[in-house]
Amino acid sequence: LVAARAGIPVHTHTPTEVKAAITGSGRAEKAQVGAMVARILKLEAPPKPADAADAVALAICHLWRGAGADRIAAAIAKQAAGRTA
Repeated sequence: LVAARAGIPVHTHTPTEVKAAITGSGRAEKAQVGAMVARILKLEAPPKPADAADAVALAICHLWRGAGADRIAAAIAKQAAGRTA
């Protein structure tokens, strides 16, 4: 709420969405999420504690699903605006 009131974009991703984005399965266990975070980021071990791995997984999911989609939408809007100018 505070972020939204301050004009900071706020996004949500469900736990199932994050797990599916990171592991390919929305039913993945915490250990699987941690292992995939380590693999994606080429780390020797998953971030500790497990909540840190969850936070990193959420950030990765947002980059892959949320932020990427936002950038594509902005580019399309910019291109369309250029055509009408």
